[in-house]
Amino acid sequence: MRLLPHPATEDIELTEVLRALSDPVRLQIVARLAACGELTCTVAGDDLGVHKSTASHHYRTLREAGVVVTKQEGRLKYMSLRRDDLDRRFPGLLDSILLAALTTSAPAAAPADQPTAPSA
Repeated sequence: MRLLPHPATEDIELTEVLRALSDPVRLQIVARLAACGELTCTVAGDDLGVHKSTASHHYRTLREAGVVVTKQEGRLKYMSLRRDDLDRRFPGLLDSILLAALTTSAPAAAPADQPTAPSA
């Protein structure tokens, strides 16, 4: 097994983490990793709606920012969140971002065919 290059914990920069997480596709990948733990790049990229090479770009951006760690085992690459490292550097940041992403992706309004309650 071989680890791909990623920054040491003390070298993770807040601006790079926020830049990496500002993209909706990368945020979706991180949310999947948060829910499932370690995933192969193939599984993490399922149903993202992007080309394979674009998904690879997103994986590299997340890794270079220090958000994920990627290890290669034969032809497969496994990704997992660097939750402990991120929590050590920026306590509560990852949880706050994931919670905000979860609440903003929920439907904000009732479907058009359902009446809404009158406001008081």
